[in-house]
Amino acid sequence: MLPVRSNLIGSLDDLCLHSRLRRVIIIFMQELLSKADDPKIPLSEQEFYELRLDDSTDIWRPGFIVKQAHAQWSEIDRQIMWDDLESERLPTLEEAKERYEARRLALFQRGFIHSDMDLF
Repeated sequence: MLPVRSNLIGSLDDLCLHSRLRRVIIIFMQELLSKADDPKIPLSEQEFYELRLDDSTDIWRPGFIVKQAHAQWSEIDRQIMWDDLESERLPTLEEAKERYEARRLALFQRGFIHSDMDLF
């Protein structure tokens, strides 16, 4: 079963309010998920997903943004290329955390079980 990570971002409500007052973007959560856990595997054989939960600073559309992006090696470009950016705006932090966890679970079920957050 996928461990729940909402406790990592659940105590930032006060920080969120502070960031809105200062008009500063704060990344509440950024996580990189992969299928491989062996650091010796060449980048050309790896695939990643990045999940983010950001505070929106748009005064006309306040809320939170959950983003998901895919990355893998491009032999033509000889570098990691990002694609399939998906973004959702949600009105409350609680809804954003739930959406983040739902996306994380869906990626986990597709085999992306290794997280850079597990290092901390």
